[in-house]
Amino acid sequence: MQREEALRLVRGRVKNENLVKHMLAAEAIMGALARRLKEDEERWRLAGLLHDLDVEETAGRMDLHASLTVEWLRAVGFQDQEVLHAILAHNGENSGTPRETLMDRALFACDPLTGLITAAALIRPEKKLAAVTVQSLRKRFKEPAFAKGARREDILTCQDLGLELEEFLAIGLHAMQEVADDLGL
Repeated sequence: MQREEALRLVRGRVKNENLVKHMLAAEAIMGALARRLKEDEERWRLAGLLHDLDVEETAGRMDLHASLTVEWLRAVGFQDQEVLHAILAHNGENSGTPRETLMDRALFACDPLTGLITAAALIRPEKKLAAVTVQSLRKRFKEPAFAKGARREDILTCQDLGLELEEFLAIGLHAMQEVADDLGL
């Protein structure tokens, strides 16, 4: 599946524009992580872009989240097993799919990072990613009341990728800054 087809699928299934932006942010971070870890950027980007395709449909049913996405992707002929596994594994505690591969671990760690970075931009007067620094992200990371949904323990699994928190924050921030216009930030 090419990116354009994946984006059409996202736009056709996901009505909440903020959720679409989250998926675009995850796509950007996954691409940057792939480059850093010398992995297949196109496939990693697809995992980021498609990982929450079913969130609106499975709201309140986390046991179905990701499984429905994989079902839909298979129905349209998508067969990349590593990407499908990463999508399932990002909701592993509910899907029963363990994080086994580097892609699995990357998607799991980057998913909440998008929320932390977005929240850090939105509290700025200019509401722009350009105003966010790694130093400010480190500070906000330590504040449990800030961006509560961005689970710090999940973000810290970046260490399973061989990355320290500061480098992971920098990779994520710079990736999102590169697509700031698409994110409206």
